Amino acid sequence: MMNLQALTWRSLPWVKATLPQWRYALRNGIAMCLALSFAYYINLDEPYWAMTSAAVVSFPTVGGVISKSLGRIAGSLLGASAALIIAGLTLTDPWLFLFSISAWLGFCTWACAMFTNNAAYAFQLAGYTCAIIVFPVINLVDANELWDLAQSRVCEVIVGILCGGLMMMILPSTSDGTALLTALKNMHARILEHASLMWQPETTDAIRSAHESMIGQILTMNLLRIQAFWSHYRFRRQNSLLNYLLHQQLRLTSIISSLRRMLLNWPTPPANTREVIDTLLQALARPDADPYSVARIIAPLRPTDPLDFRHRAFWLRLRYFIRLYLASSRWLQRLENATAITEFNVPNAPALSRRTDYAEALLNGVRTFCALVGIGAWSISTQWSSGAAALTLAAICCVLYSISPSPFNSLTLLMRTLLLLSLFSFVVKFAIMVQVTDLWQFLLFLFPLLTTMQLLKQQMPKFAGLWGQLIVFMGSFISVTDPPVYDYGTFLNDNLAKILGVGLAWVAFAVLKPGSDARKSRRHIRALRRQFVDQLSRHPQNSEPQFESLVYHYINQLSSSRDEISRRWLLRWGVVLLNCSHVVWRLRAWETRSDPLSQVRDICIALLRDVMSERGVQQRPLASALSELQRIYTGLGHHHQPAARELAAIIWQLYCSLSQLEQAPIAGTIAERTT
Repeated sequence: MMNLQALTWRSLPWVKATLPQWRYALRNGIAMCLALSFAYYINLDEPYWAMTSAAVVSFPTVGGVISKSLGRIAGSLLGASAALIIAGLTLTDPWLFLFSISAWLGFCTWACAMFTNNAAYAFQLAGYTCAIIVFPVINLVDANELWDLAQSRVCEVIVGILCGGLMMMILPSTSDGTALLTALKNMHARILEHASLMWQPETTDAIRSAHESMIGQILTMNLLRIQAFWSHYRFRRQNSLLNYLLHQQLRLTSIISSLRRMLLNWPTPPANTREVIDTLLQALARPDADPYSVARIIAPLRPTDPLDFRHRAFWLRLRYFIRLYLASSRWLQRLENATAITEFNVPNAPALSRRTDYAEALLNGVRTFCALVGIGAWSISTQWSSGAAALTLAAICCVLYSISPSPFNSLTLLMRTLLLLSLFSFVVKFAIMVQVTDLWQFLLFLFPLLTTMQLLKQQMPKFAGLWGQLIVFMGSFISVTDPPVYDYGTFLNDNLAKILGVGLAWVAFAVLKPGSDARKSRRHIRALRRQFVDQLSRHPQNSEPQFESLVYHYINQLSSSRDEISRRWLLRWGVVLLNCSHVVWRLRAWETRSDPLSQVRDICIALLRDVMSERGVQQRPLASALSELQRIYTGLGHHHQPAARELAAIIWQLYCSLSQLEQAPIAGTIAERTT
C-alpha cells in the first residue's frame, strides 16, 4: 500500500514536473490571468478574448512568441478594418452582408495557403477576427456599436499579447538559439545513423519511413531558424550560414540516397565494403574527426582497377559525402563559438524553396465561402438568435484547418474539446462563478487550474493537442464578461450553436474535399516532373540547391498521409528526379578536350528529355533509354582515355537513379504497374 501511495504521489503532475515545465506553466498561467485582470481594469466588454490571446501566443521560446505576436497583431488589425468596412457598408442588407463577409473569409483562407509562417498566420487572424467581430452584430443598426466592438476586440488581442510578452521577459524560457544549435547537432549526428541504415542491402518500409522522417525533420528546423532569427541578433547575422547548413544537410541526405542506389546496382562490390563503411561512420561520429584519419580508414576501398568505373563512381561519391560532412562539422563548431559580432564568409545559400498548391488553395477559399453562405442562409431563414455563434465557429474552423494536413482529425479533436468544455464550463459558471463577487476570488480558482492544465499538456504529449485546445477555448465557453451574465438558456443555446458550427464545418470539409492523397500525390509528382524538365534546359529557373529543397518540400507534404502507395510513389519520384538532376549538373560541369565525349554527354541529357515529361514516362522509351545508357557506359568503361572512364562512372550513376522508374505507375493513376 505504501508503495502504491508513493507511486501515486510521484505521478502527480505537480510532483513530476521539471523546472522548465514549471517555468512554462507558471509563465502562461500568470500571463492569462494578468491579461484577464487588465482587460477588466480598462473595462473591455469581453475580457476572455484577452485571456485567449495570451494562451494562443504562449510559445515555449522567445522567437516563437515574437513572431506569433507580430502576425497576430497585424492580422487582428487587418481583420478589424475589414469588419468595419464590410459591416459598415452592408449591414442594412443581410444577404449582401453575408455574401461580402463570406467572400472576405474565403479570400483569407486562400491567402493562408498561398503564404507561409507569419504571413499565413496573419491572414488566419484577419479571417476569424473579422468573423468574431461582425457575426455578433448582425442585428445591430448603430454603426457606433460596431466601432466599439471592433475597438474592444483589437484591444483585447493586444492586451493578451503584451501580457504574454511581459511574462516571457520575466520568466524566459530556453533560448531559441540553444534549441536550434541542439537540433542542428542532433541532426548532424543522425545523418550518420541514417547512412548506416540506408546502405543496407534490404529494401523495407522502415527504410522509406526513415528517409521521409529525415526529410521532415530537416525542413522542420527551418521553423527553428525563423524563431532564432526573431529572438537573437547573433542568429540574424548568421542567417546565411543557417540556410547553408540546412541545404548541406539536405544534400547529405541526397548523397546517402544516391550511394544506396549504387550499392544496389553494383554487381561485384569489394568484400570489405560494409566493414569499412561501419568503421568510417564511427570515425565521423567522433568530434575530433579529421580528413587524414578518415582517409586512412577508407584507403582499403580505393579503386585499383582503372577499368572498374563503378568502383570509381562509388569512391568519388563517398569522398564527396565525407568532405561535405566534415565541412558541415567545422561550420557547426564555428557557429557554436560565434559571438554577436562574428562575421563569416559563407557560400551563397538561398532560403529553402517551396511551392504553393494553387488548386488546393483555391478549393480552400471556395469551401469557406460556400460553407459560410450555406450556414448563414440557414441562420437568416430560421432567425436563430445564436446563429452568430455557429457562424463564428464554422468560420474559425474553415480558416484554421484548411491548411491542416488532416483537417478531419483536427475537427474531430475540436468537437471532443467542445463537448468536454460544455460540461466543464457549465459546472464552473453556475456552481463556482455565480458565488464569486470579486475578480481576485475567481483568479484563485483559475490560476491553479490553468497551471495544472499547462503541466498536463507538456507531460502528456499524446493528448497535448486536446489540452491545448481546452486552454484556448475555455475562456470563450466560460464567457468571462464584464458585467457577468448568468442565464441558463443563453448559455446552452450558445454552446449548442458552437458545437453545431463545428459539425457544419465538418460537413463542408466532407462535401468539398481537399482531394484524396492519391490525387494530391499525382499533382505533386506532375509538378516535380515539370520542374525537372526545366532542370534539363540550358538555363534552369532553379539552382541545384533550390531544386533539391523544392523536391523535399513536395515529399514532406504527404508525410502524415495514411495512403502508403501515394507516399511511396511521391518519395520515389522525388528521389529519382533529384538524383538525376544531380547527375545532370555534374554532366554540365564535366569538361573534356575530346569532342566525341562531349557529344556523348549531350546524348545522355537528350535521352532524359525524350524520356521525361510532365505527364510521366512511357515504359518502352524508358527501357530503350536505360538500354542505351547501359550500352554507352559499358563502351566508355573500356575506353583507353581516363576522361571517358570518368564519364562512364557518371552515366552509370544516372542509370542507377533512372532504373528505379521501371515499375512506375500507369499515367493518370497511382497504383503500381502489374504487367
